[in-house]
Amino acid sequence: MNRIAAWIVAIVAVAALLHFFPLFHVMPLAKAQQEKAAETFNPTNFAEKFWSQRLLESLNKAIPADVLLPAIQSDPAAARKKYGHTLGMSESYNYFVSGTGRVVSVADDSVALVVRGDMTNAEVALQTGLLFGNAVRDGTGLLNVNDYPNSQDFNGIAEALNHLVETRVLPKLRAQAKVGASIRFVGCAEVDDESTDLHPLKVVPIKAVVE
Repeated sequence: MNRIAAWIVAIVAVAALLHFFPLFHVMPLAKAQQEKAAETFNPTNFAEKFWSQRLLESLNKAIPADVLLPAIQSDPAAARKKYGHTLGMSESYNYFVSGTGRVVSVADDSVALVVRGDMTNAEVALQTGLLFGNAVRDGTGLLNVNDYPNSQDFNGIAEALNHLVETRVLPKLRAQAKVGASIRFVGCAEVDDESTDLHPLKVVPIKAVVE
């Protein structure tokens, strides 16, 4: 009887221990995958690596503005089909564009440029205010939304890339951009509304050199 009592006490003790310190937790597979992704993915670190190892290395693949702008002016739909990047089923689209322009005006949140010498109205507006869109993330076509099933991760990438532009590109651009100056730029344009985003083309600069 003493032996049986001892076994009962031991079993109860082990059960109590496992209650407070279980060997494993049971949770839905989707939740487990999300938690694992949250633990392993860091948008800031990803953006830093993407910026230095892929984005800056791809600047030579941007469409020249003196090619893109006439195409947009002639046929926006054809220009979108030939040069644009669309993310999934989104109605908005993006351009990856480069060029050299002359500054015709400077505002608090943009620097307006004329790219073609025969034009008088601004053709490109470099965005210099706070950034909230996905132009940098989506503009190059280098990132595929299907590779990031967690939408929070994908949105985090956009925010982190915008922060890099705000801290590394825009301060110098705002300080140096003056009417009449020449600027060499490479950037991304997100087109949500063709009536407002194309004329001038709103470009988030990834690189901007004032000459």
